Amino acid sequence: MNFRAPAIVCAAFAHGETAVIARLLTADHGLVAAYVAGGRGRQLRPVLIPGNAVDTDIRARSDLQLPFARIELTRSRAPWLSEPLPAAAIAWTTALAASVLPERQAFPAVFAALSALLDAICVAPSARGWAVGLLRYEVLVLRDLGYGVPVRPLPGEDWGAVLDTFDAIGRELARYPLADRRRDVMASRVLLRERLGRIGS
Repeated sequence: MNFRAPAIVCAAFAHGETAVIARLLTADHGLVAAYVAGGRGRQLRPVLIPGNAVDTDIRARSDLQLPFARIELTRSRAPWLSEPLPAAAIAWTTALAASVLPERQAFPAVFAALSALLDAICVAPSARGWAVGLLRYEVLVLRDLGYGVPVRPLPGEDWGAVLDTFDAIGRELARYPLADRRRDVMASRVLLRERLGRIGS
């Protein structure tokens, strides 16, 4: 595995004193876990924030070895992490990808959808501008993983219907791809749902 490609940081876990194991979503190579030397240092720590768009150079001696990654920031989502609702949405959408997508299996549509959704979260004036896009992303993840769950047509302007659909899709996520780890990952979605529920109809 040797390639250079745009990626989305989906998760980063401390490894040893200064390194990080990053889970990076790419269009052509899928979700890739890679060792980032110095990932907890002053320069790379703000780069390895989930949601950030990066250019990554992945190198491994064999397909069985954890690859090494060199990371360069191309777009930071950090300014929106101080806002509770965008921060919760970014945390949930990246955690979903990091948790349910099989490694090294391409899901180009999921990559494109997540990239567009993160852009929408950061530019829309309110959650009304990206909530339906988030639901479409979740449905796409379910369907690309082979879960042909029945989902009603996604709502438009009716905020109550948006929240009802959000709850329905959440049940499918907890029942299928997140069944074994729902407590860890679904907590992010529960927090997002609480914040979305505060938006008045």
